Amino acid sequence: MRFLPAELIKKKRNGFELTTDEIDFVIKSFTSGDLPDYQMSAWLMAVFFKGMTANETAVLTESMLHSGRVLDFSKLPGTAVDKHSTGGIGDKTSMIIAPMAAAAGVHVPMIAGRGLGHTGGTLDKLESIPGFRIDLSLDQFQSQVEKLGFAIIGQTKEICPADKKIYALRDVTATVESLPLICASIMSKKLAEGVGALVLDVKHGAGAFMKTIEAAETLADKLMEIGTAHRKKVAYVLSSMDQPLGRFIGNSLEMGECFSILQNRPYLSRKPEDFRDTRELCIELAGLMIWLGGGAPDRESGIQRAEQTLTSGKAWEMFEKLCHHQGGDPSKLPEAKTKHVIYADRDGFVSGFDGEKLGLAAIELGAGRVKTTDVIDPSAGLEVHAKLGDAITKGSPLYTLFANRETSFESAKQMVLAATNISLQKPHVPALITKRKVN
Repeated sequence: MRFLPAELIKKKRNGFELTTDEIDFVIKSFTSGDLPDYQMSAWLMAVFFKGMTANETAVLTESMLHSGRVLDFSKLPGTAVDKHSTGGIGDKTSMIIAPMAAAAGVHVPMIAGRGLGHTGGTLDKLESIPGFRIDLSLDQFQSQVEKLGFAIIGQTKEICPADKKIYALRDVTATVESLPLICASIMSKKLAEGVGALVLDVKHGAGAFMKTIEAAETLADKLMEIGTAHRKKVAYVLSSMDQPLGRFIGNSLEMGECFSILQNRPYLSRKPEDFRDTRELCIELAGLMIWLGGGAPDRESGIQRAEQTLTSGKAWEMFEKLCHHQGGDPSKLPEAKTKHVIYADRDGFVSGFDGEKLGLAAIELGAGRVKTTDVIDPSAGLEVHAKLGDAITKGSPLYTLFANRETSFESAKQMVLAATNISLQKPHVPALITKRKVN
């Protein structure tokens, strides 16, 4: 059936529920190129402001899922499992937990995304490894998962092509933080991967898209609802993004932090124990993946197996194999030509971060995109010296900024200073993990 796009935009703008045929028309015509970006942008903005019913969200997910090919890993031993994070500042867990789970014998087909809004993307981080290919064909992807145990690629033309186009448009039209669009985007891709289980890391706090625990829980429950309806095992973790995860923000810098955790060795000025929050969250998520994937009889055993893959070095061995299969050289991470240290101007305690400002500062330095056509500087980013509750003195380092363009430093400096609260009293530091749930 054909419809007038302007009428569907108006119908959603006025708060009315769209039919299955109307949503299918929007998705199919945009995917084919018949619906131009400017009309799709208007439709996305209407959805952003007016929302969608549960039925509309389900239809949108199905339409996006079936806009391309759907994989099937059900013949492999155990249960193929993936993880999805809703994104946050310094969130780099995918590069650690995928080899951890694979080292425990679980199959992990991971189709990842690029940066969205103020947050970085898994693909951008992996591509900071010289030569790393995220553009495997689906047949190569499926074969690698079967032989190696895991693979990490970007969306191909065959997997949810509708979501790939919509994802890029949402990033530059301020329509990222829409619950139905988030749900449909996440679950269409994950269902298309052919997994039997999914672990969700839903962030909340100043640096997350969901600012409150309540909003994060609502999103997590809706995602679990969709997964359960498709007969998938789903577990979720609610985790705090009131401060950056780990110490580094930016693509090659975050990969360096991942390597430090996987190899238990220092990175730049940091010791592995400086990354204990990243490590803790990765062990939790990988433990759930190992359990749901059939590699452990319960969650506690999954956690133990996850930690063993790190301490034994097997997770790092798996990551090296991933690089070998996908062309990357992890020994040659790019480094920025210039760095600037930002110092505290007073004594006190770090009492708060504006995560979005930190993310935008990283983009200003070159670590992210303002427009879809922007080219990322893989070595740009920043190091966080003081975390929540840390005591600081006047003149002590707060951040180190890394970039290859001198002109970006002053504006980025102002952003990070504006993003950092310093108080005379030591603040309450929230727990990293606030809730767990399994269907």
